[in-house]
Amino acid sequence: MRAGHMLDQSFERRTPTLDARDRRWVQELVWGVLRHRERLDAILATRIRGGLSVLDDGVLDILRLGTYQLLSMDSVPPYAAIGQSVEAVKRKHGIGAGKLVNAVLRRIDRERATIEPALPADPVDALALQHSHPSWVVGRWVSQFGIAETAQLLALNNTPAPVVVRPHGVQADALAESLTQSDVSTRRVPLVPESLEITGPVALTEVDAFRRGQFYVQDPAATLVAQYAHVPEGSVVADLCAAPGSKALEMARRARLVIAADRSESRVDRMRSGFDRLGIDTTSSNRAMVTLVADATQPSIDPVDAVLVDVPCTGTGTFRRHPDARWRLQASDFAVLGALQRQILTAAAAVVRPNGLLIYSTCSLEAEENDEVVDAFLASHPDFVVEPPPAGVVSDAVIDRGRLRVLPQQHGFDGAFAVRMRRTSGSA
Repeated sequence: MRAGHMLDQSFERRTPTLDARDRRWVQELVWGVLRHRERLDAILATRIRGGLSVLDDGVLDILRLGTYQLLSMDSVPPYAAIGQSVEAVKRKHGIGAGKLVNAVLRRIDRERATIEPALPADPVDALALQHSHPSWVVGRWVSQFGIAETAQLLALNNTPAPVVVRPHGVQADALAESLTQSDVSTRRVPLVPESLEITGPVALTEVDAFRRGQFYVQDPAATLVAQYAHVPEGSVVADLCAAPGSKALEMARRARLVIAADRSESRVDRMRSGFDRLGIDTTSSNRAMVTLVADATQPSIDPVDAVLVDVPCTGTGTFRRHPDARWRLQASDFAVLGALQRQILTAAAAVVRPNGLLIYSTCSLEAEENDEVVDAFLASHPDFVVEPPPAGVVSDAVIDRGRLRVLPQQHGFDGAFAVRMRRTSGSA
C-alpha cells in the first residue's frame, strides 16, 4: 500500500489461501489500523526517543499493528500481540528492532489505562486526532457541515461498513428465508426496503444463495443512485463507468438492454464473472446485458435512451468502507479529478438521444466534484435540464433541489450524489 496500491485489491491478492475466519481477523486488524492510524501514531510518538521519523517504515507498521491489537482487539492476548510483533520485526529488521518493539509494546500494555494522547486546543485538530483523519479534510467538512455533524461523520467512518445485499431473481422475503436456512441473519434497510443487511459475520461466497445467484452486494447509496436514475421501462441504457456492475444490474430491472462499459479490461472481466454467477447472459443475441471495454471520455456507442456516468472521484463518501483513501487523498486531487469528471460528462452527453436522460453520479461529499461540475455543465449545455424522478421513486429525505444527496452522517450509508438531466427534444 505504501507503493500506491489500493487496500481492497491488495487484501484480495495477499489473502486467498486463508480460511474465512483468518481472513476476517486480518481484515479487522488491517482496516482497524488504517482507521485509527493518527491516534496510534500519537500514542507511539511519545514512547519512542526521537519520534516516529527515526523508524523504518516496516518497523513503524509492526508497532501500529501490535498497538492496535493491544488496545482494540480483545481476542488477542497481550503476550501474543507483543510476542508475534517482536518475532515479525526481528525476521526482517534484526534483533535491535525486536528489542525496541518489545520495550515499546510492553510499556503501552502497562500504561493502557492512561494511554490516550492529549487533544490539541484547536477543535479541528482535536477532531482530526480523536478520529484519525487528515486535519485539512476535517477542516473542509467543518466548513460544510459544522462541528457536530462532522464529528458524527468522522465517528461513523471508523466503524465497520455493513454488508448489504440485493435480491436477484427472487423476492426479498424469499431471499431472507433462504439466508436464514444458511444461518445468516438479516434485517431490512431503511430507504431501500428490498435490500437486506447481513447482521453477523459470514463468508458470503460459501452461502447456498450466493452459489445459486440469488443476490449481489450493493451499498444502499448505490441502489439509491440507480433508482433515482429511473430509466424508462424497456429502454436502452449505457453505464459508461460500470465496474463492478451493481448499478447496471439495478437499472436492468427496468431497461431492455444495459451496456455496461469500463476502461479497465480486468475490471470488465471481474464484472462479467459476477454477471455469470447471477446467470446473466452477456453473449447471446437476446441478451439484456452487454459488457464492453471502453473509455468513458470517448464512448464508442450510438445514442441511447439513458446514460449513467458514475465518474472517478475522491470517494470521500466511502472512507468508512475504504479507510486507506483518507491517507491517499491530496488537495490537488480535486482539480485533477474535476477536469476528468467534466470531460466524461461532456462526452457522455454526446451519446444521449434527443429527449433522453443523462445521469451524473459520484461517491464524493465535495462540491468541487458534485454541484460545481453539474452547474458548469448545465451552463454550457442549455439543451439539458435537471429533471428529478417522479415523486415516490426515492425518499424525499435524500432529495435536495431535485438532486440526490446521500450523506453518511444523516442516512447511515455511503455518501452519494447524483443529478438526473433530460436532453430536450429539439437537440440534435
